[in-house]
Amino acid sequence: MLTNTPNKKLHGVLIGGSGLIGGTIDNYFKNTTPDSIALRAPSSKKLSIRSCSDIRDYLRRHRPDFIINTAIANINSECLLAFEVNYLGALNIARAAAALKIPYIHFSSAACLPNGQDLTEDDHLPLTPDLSNYAKSKLMAEMTLRHMHETVGLDYTSIRLSVVYGEHDHKIQGFHRLFFSIADETMPALFTKKNVLHSYTNANKLPHFIHHVLLNREEFSGQTYHFVDKEPVDLANLILTIKSYLEVKTPREVYVPYPAATMGTKMMGSLFKLFAKFGIRANLPPELMFLESFYKTQTLSSQKLSQSSFQDPMPKETVYARLPALVVYYLTRWSQQNLISSFNDAMFKDSPVDVGFKYEPRTLLEGIHHDSINPFIDLCNLP
Repeated sequence: MLTNTPNKKLHGVLIGGSGLIGGTIDNYFKNTTPDSIALRAPSSKKLSIRSCSDIRDYLRRHRPDFIINTAIANINSECLLAFEVNYLGALNIARAAAALKIPYIHFSSAACLPNGQDLTEDDHLPLTPDLSNYAKSKLMAEMTLRHMHETVGLDYTSIRLSVVYGEHDHKIQGFHRLFFSIADETMPALFTKKNVLHSYTNANKLPHFIHHVLLNREEFSGQTYHFVDKEPVDLANLILTIKSYLEVKTPREVYVPYPAATMGTKMMGSLFKLFAKFGIRANLPPELMFLESFYKTQTLSSQKLSQSSFQDPMPKETVYARLPALVVYYLTRWSQQNLISSFNDAMFKDSPVDVGFKYEPRTLLEGIHHDSINPFIDLCNLP
C-alpha cells in the first residue's frame, strides 16, 4: 500500500504531461506538494508508451512510487495508433506497475459509455467492431485493467472523464473547440436540439482527487470513478451563454436538425477532398466524429464519487462559474496567436508594453536600452 509519511517523499511518473489534464496535474503537484510528492513528466522522446523497452528502462532507472497515465492518441487517429497508444500503452504501463507493486492511476473516457442519463460506473458499451477507434481502445483498456486487478493483483484506479473544461488546452479540442467556434463566429446556428444534457469535468479539481486517491489506496484500489460535476449541462443553453459573454451575433437560436447537420458535414468533407487535388489542405474538426452526441443526452452519475471519502474542494465551481475566467484566458491567447479577431476589444485593456510595441516601438526600445540591459547581478558572481 502506498503511504506518505513525514520521513518519505513520494516520487511518481506522469505520462502525458503536455496535455490539458496532464499539465494541470503536473502544475498542482509542483506547487502544492513539493516537499511530500514529486512528479517526473518525461516527454515522449524520453519515454514512449508504445515501446516496452522504453517503459522498462525508464521505470527501472527511476523506481517511482506510483504512475499516472493521461496520454491519449488524437480522437480521430487511425486504427493502429489508437490501439498502440490508448490500449497497448495503458497495458504496458499496467504490467510495469504490477511488477513494481505500485499504484497506477488511469484516465478513461465517457466515450466508453452509451447515451442515457445517470449512467453508473458499471455501465459500458458492448465491445463491437463498429465502435470508433478511440472508444474501442479506451474500452479495451478498462476491461484489461479490471482483468489484471483480478488475476495479477494490479493496484489501479480508473477515472472516467466527460466533457473537460479548464485553462491551458493549447490544442483547441473538445469543449474548447466549441468555445473557439463561437468566438470565431463560425457556428451559424445550434447544431443540437433542445434539452440535450451532458456531464462536464472540471480539470482544476482533478489533481485534488488524484492526491486523495494516492493517499487512500485501500478505498480506491481496483475501482472506477466518474469524475464529473454534480449537475449536467444543457448544451444549447451553454452555447447561448458563451455567445452572450463574447457579445457575438452567432450562433442564431435556430436548431439544425441532425439529418441536415450530417448532410452538411458530408458535403464539407467532399469539398475538402476536392481542394486537396489542388494542393489545398483542410480538415473537418475531429470532434465531428461525435456529432450524434450533440443531439443525444449522456449524463454520468457522480453518486459513487460523492459517497467516497473525497471532499470536493470547490463545490460551487461549475462550467458556468468558470466561464468569465475562461473567456478572458482563451480570447487573450487566441488573439495573441492571431487565431481570432472578432470579439469586443473593450473586454481587454492594452498594457503599457502593448501600447509601446504597437504604436511607439522606437520609444520602447530606447527605454529598454536605458533601463533593462544590465547583466543579471546574481549570475555575475557564480563560481
